[in-house]
Amino acid sequence: MTENPSVPGPRRDMAMHNDWWASGWEHVLPRQGFPLTMLISTASQPGFTGSLDDLLQEFFDGHWRMIGGNLDGPLTFSWPDEEWDYNEAPEGREACEADRWEKFGAMLTAAGFPVPTTVRDLSELYLTWGLTRREETPNGTRWSMPAVLPLPGDLLPLDDELARRLDWIRWTTRAAPFVNGLITYLVDELGEPGEVLTSLDRLSIATAHDADDVRLALAELVDAGDAQVQRGQEQADVERLETHQRFRLVMDWDHFNETRMHLSIKGDDDA
Repeated sequence: MTENPSVPGPRRDMAMHNDWWASGWEHVLPRQGFPLTMLISTASQPGFTGSLDDLLQEFFDGHWRMIGGNLDGPLTFSWPDEEWDYNEAPEGREACEADRWEKFGAMLTAAGFPVPTTVRDLSELYLTWGLTRREETPNGTRWSMPAVLPLPGDLLPLDDELARRLDWIRWTTRAAPFVNGLITYLVDELGEPGEVLTSLDRLSIATAHDADDVRLALAELVDAGDAQVQRGQEQADVERLETHQRFRLVMDWDHFNETRMHLSIKGDDDA
């Protein structure tokens, strides 16, 4: 469920749920949603019993700047001490915060949920939404999280733009490992060919991925404009290809390198 195993002894590594990025919650919740999820992910590791306050005390002596102090700190959609990007949001921090809160509050109210104002309030919503579970045992409070997190769109009425954005994030996150495997094969083994005659079966063997996972990777490359899949002189529908059918994979490496480099830089800035 989490990326880091627990470490024996009183000090454990912080952990983060594997599904956080793909689920899209970071694009819906206030900024403290990320450190709160990290805190709960760590509390869910084997060997820990206690409250989230206990864990904050153990790791940060009760005060974690990233979460805004403690669980009673106020929620915000931007970090108060971050440099403001007036190109992205020319209206300024206060106006942007007010707009985000208005939309967030309306969305929760429409779904019948209370609007949280503190990190602790948000942690209670996590329980209501099923992002985490809390159980009282003879040995103390135990936390757990499902392997796959509930999606924002299953619980909240998202606007069309946000729903499309989250769908795209889930698609690319799911496809990314298979795209990387396919690109590694094309670059390292074949030397960035302009085109290659192949099949799903052959690519499956070459990349050590299931044929349906290769299909997903090809579909992502085609949708992104990085590649074409052709049978004869016609464009082929990746979804309809039989695993044994030969096709020509035509790569646009210039487009791939330009767009993938841009996405990588943007990801680093957002981290």
